[in-house]
Amino acid sequence: MHTNYYFLRQLAPALTQQLAGYRVVACFSQEKDELVLGLTNGTAEFWLKAQLSATFTALALPETFHRARANSVDLLPDLLGQQLRDVTAAPHDRVLQLRFESGATLLLKLYSSRPNAVFRLRPEGPAELFHQRYTTDADLQPVFTAAADQPAGPAATAPHPLKRYPALADLPARYLRAHGYDQATAAQQEQLVQQVLRQLENPPAFYLTTLEGRTRLSLLPIGEMERELPAADPIAALRAFVPLALSRRAHELELRQLRQTLERRAEEASTSASMARRRLYALEHTVGYRQTADLIMAHLSQIPAGASSVDVVDFYQDNQPRTIKLKPSETPQRTAQNLYRKAKNQQLETRQLSERAERREAEAFWCLERLEELPLLPPDLKTLRAWRKQHQLEPETKAKAATELPFKVFEDSGFTILVGRNAQNNDLLTQRYAHKDDLWLHAKDVSGSHVVIRHRAGQPVPEPVVERAAQLAAWYSRRQNDSLCPVTVTPKKFVRKPKGALPGQVLVEREKVVLVVPLNPFERNGG
Repeated sequence: MHTNYYFLRQLAPALTQQLAGYRVVACFSQEKDELVLGLTNGTAEFWLKAQLSATFTALALPETFHRARANSVDLLPDLLGQQLRDVTAAPHDRVLQLRFESGATLLLKLYSSRPNAVFRLRPEGPAELFHQRYTTDADLQPVFTAAADQPAGPAATAPHPLKRYPALADLPARYLRAHGYDQATAAQQEQLVQQVLRQLENPPAFYLTTLEGRTRLSLLPIGEMERELPAADPIAALRAFVPLALSRRAHELELRQLRQTLERRAEEASTSASMARRRLYALEHTVGYRQTADLIMAHLSQIPAGASSVDVVDFYQDNQPRTIKLKPSETPQRTAQNLYRKAKNQQLETRQLSERAERREAEAFWCLERLEELPLLPPDLKTLRAWRKQHQLEPETKAKAATELPFKVFEDSGFTILVGRNAQNNDLLTQRYAHKDDLWLHAKDVSGSHVVIRHRAGQPVPEPVVERAAQLAAWYSRRQNDSLCPVTVTPKKFVRKPKGALPGQVLVEREKVVLVVPLNPFERNGG
């Protein structure tokens, strides 16, 4: 109820008593959806910060405030120097009005869906809007009368007691229903509503309470009570409630994001391990290249020149007959030689698949262990951030990095991965942005994006990060649709561009090759 009419009617006279005669000396914004007013009477200062966001609308009254040196924008220049006369609450609405001695007004519209601030230098003058997209707010008129006790307009004649007082909102309605409102007769309902109205107009206390997981400021004792605050000081009540609510909202948001990150990583690692296991099974349960090459070499005398196939007895498969296809344009010996080379690569692939499956299964298990730890952490933002840092689960900064760098940007376990967008962009990435100790990756023997993993001092790049970067290099290459792709991995210091080379062309002096499935591991659809 921190923006509810019944709280604002308590807050308005308290602000008038505190601030009458104060002048506005600062009006600015340094965060999105934030309007900050600084007032002083020459000896004392008072800060008012309106959070005009649809996700959380609030009026914060910090005891001190330090304006940032950067990203701070002055607003409403005509408001500076204005001397406050009084603060009033609009009748049965979530609007607080600051009226100044000159006749200027500032309306703080504290709606949860379309909050705004409306400034008028003169009552009949044009309106200046904080959120200019809400153009209809320019029609909001200053409030010149004191808040009435009874509703006006269509609500005043509504037959249902609750509908006659729409400003009651959700907490009083919940309180009434918890006290038998739905089962009561019409006369009893009217009596219950009037009793609640008297409590709201003269609350015995303000309550910090939790209801359905949300921290609320209430004028009625409802939910899980955490703290009772004196009704004589609504300013202190706001100062206690808003920082607590913001901290808990930040904790809930970061906890949810952290859980989603771990669930996504566990799912990706499990899927990758499963794919590796399936491929490994297929390799181990099909006739290998080496067996075929051995059979060709064992039956050379039976293969005529230019043959397109040969029927042999397969001594690897219980002497079963088998037909081996051949290329008429090459000798059987050359065919066998090519098969032996493929067998060597297949052996390398088998080893890498086995290692990848074990590594990704371990990663999935690690993520599941962290997910089990999350509910056991104290519900404290500082503790959560320390735990997140301990496990290198810092939030991704992809959006920020993307605005700073002209490449595709990905964040993985604290490491930044940059992906070139075209041949010229590849040159820019490799020649100008990459450091000699960065890891450089590229799909082998085909055109594709240069990929760079930014070096972090004293921290070797973990194998899972290298693998995911290699998958990106494969995905953004001509091998995107292959089942497996070899990817070159080397420190950037071993990559050089020869004189006269075309855009994107480089020479690699030392390399390690990894085999990966081409995909974008940072998107669920692999796009």
